[in-house]
Amino acid sequence: MASDVPAVSSAVRILERLAAEWPAAVPPKDLVNELGLNRSTCYNILATLQRAGWVSSTGERSGWMLGPKLLTLTGVTDDMTAAIAQQEIDELARRLGFVVFVAEPDGAGGYVVTVKAERQMGVRVTVGVGEGFPFSAPAIMQAYLAWHAPDKVDELVDRYGLKQFTQHTVTERDELRRVLAEIRSRGYSTSLQQYDMAQSGVAAPVFDRRGQVSRVVCSLAFFTELHADNVGRIGALVSDCADRITARTGGRRPAGE
Repeated sequence: MASDVPAVSSAVRILERLAAEWPAAVPPKDLVNELGLNRSTCYNILATLQRAGWVSSTGERSGWMLGPKLLTLTGVTDDMTAAIAQQEIDELARRLGFVVFVAEPDGAGGYVVTVKAERQMGVRVTVGVGEGFPFSAPAIMQAYLAWHAPDKVDELVDRYGLKQFTQHTVTERDELRRVLAEIRSRGYSTSLQQYDMAQSGVAAPVFDRRGQVSRVVCSLAFFTELHADNVGRIGALVSDCADRITARTGGRRPAGE
């Protein structure tokens, strides 16, 4: 019987250790000590696996976790995705001081909140897990539809309609197409008083491994807190959060993005 190849055996042990802690990161010293590996050998194996996309680093010396390429091959369960999303939106909510949540299609044309995070106390805009939003809730709908084919957008709009929530809501079909093109360009949607005159929101898409929008990261706040002067900065943070969830769950942006 052929003998095991040491480097391959060590790589397997590293991947098994990372899988046991996933989605949390494992410090490199733990891999060296717990697996009894030579430090140089361990780092060389990690570097090779990282180039292949099978592991990824959370930063120099901070830790390692399973990478997007490996997750694409093996698939990620809904529970795993929720755990990753919770980690990412917890940090974003801490930075923003606003509620941040993940919304997914509910199968009936609307969207449902599946994960949420908030840090600010006192009077604030908030949502609850399980809360629903209608199809045309601007920030969520626009972030969700922006990467759909135009004929699919028309089909959904024909089926569910565009409700005018306030005087600022986009309801004209041509204007919606223009807005969706802008969202594809910058990576996030903005809804300044489009859903409620007292509120504003931003949202960005999370992509699955087929490059399709699977869910949306959204943040809501009072219009006095989220407005034209800071919506670009906040939108970029929400987009970065959604991109991290995409990468950590083995998703990918569509070709050309």
